[in-house]
Amino acid sequence: MSGLFDGTPLERPVTCQVCERPVEQCACPKGVAGEVLLPKDQPARVGREKRRKGKTVTTITGLDPAASDLNAILSKLKSACAAGGTINDGVIEIQGDHRERAMTLLRDLGYRPKLTGG
Repeated sequence: MSGLFDGTPLERPVTCQVCERPVEQCACPKGVAGEVLLPKDQPARVGREKRRKGKTVTTITGLDPAASDLNAILSKLKSACAAGGTINDGVIEIQGDHRERAMTLLRDLGYRPKLTGG
């Protein structure tokens, strides 16, 4: 990849806007479009749904699957809530009503979660 002022004495590599490393060495999370997408910029929404037979499920939406490691987040949530869970179409689902624990864990991971629904 060519850098800024390529072929002149002022030549330098293209760097990341966030970490200021060369783009090849950048480890910042990137979204589907390739732009840097930090956890604080993702609109995490924590909600509750009623399922059949009165079962309650905590859902977390709004996280970019390319920029976030959804499987790692799911694993941390399952162990923190002592409940089962899964990922369906980019939505994290935890069995039971664990909205407060999910909010706390997401805040600790750098996200800015908001409650949705009732």
